[in-house]
Amino acid sequence: MITRKAEAEWSGGLKEGVGRIKFGSGSFEGPYNFSSRFEGGAATNPEELLAASHAGCFSMAFSLFLGMANFTATRIHTTAAVKLEQVNGGFDITHINLIMDAEIPGITEGQFQELAKQAKENCPISKALGSVPIDLTATLK
Repeated sequence: MITRKAEAEWSGGLKEGVGRIKFGSGSFEGPYNFSSRFEGGAATNPEELLAASHAGCFSMAFSLFLGMANFTATRIHTTAAVKLEQVNGGFDITHINLIMDAEIPGITEGQFQELAKQAKENCPISKALGSVPIDLTATLK
């Protein structure tokens, strides 16, 4: 299979320093800093990138499971919220909330919920984050 890469560079101390994150594909390069990670400042941060990865991975996994059940989505929209909290003097990712809504012709609510659950449990990013509680709210439009 394929190996994906990204890189980060940091200069300076924790609070006054600055960094850049760059995807190996060249599709994204952007700044990050203490403020963007811990205070809601402008720029990206590792947790936001993780949320984007999880939302994308889940959406594709859901599409896979739909296809295996002979359904095709008109639209799948997923938001991932990654919670970073101070724990025992350090920081931990303590929770991830996936919120997905989709338009899928011909599917029942029960089929939809079951396939969404399977996608959450089998998405490679969900599996990699197995130590973090992940909730899913799935809405069929």
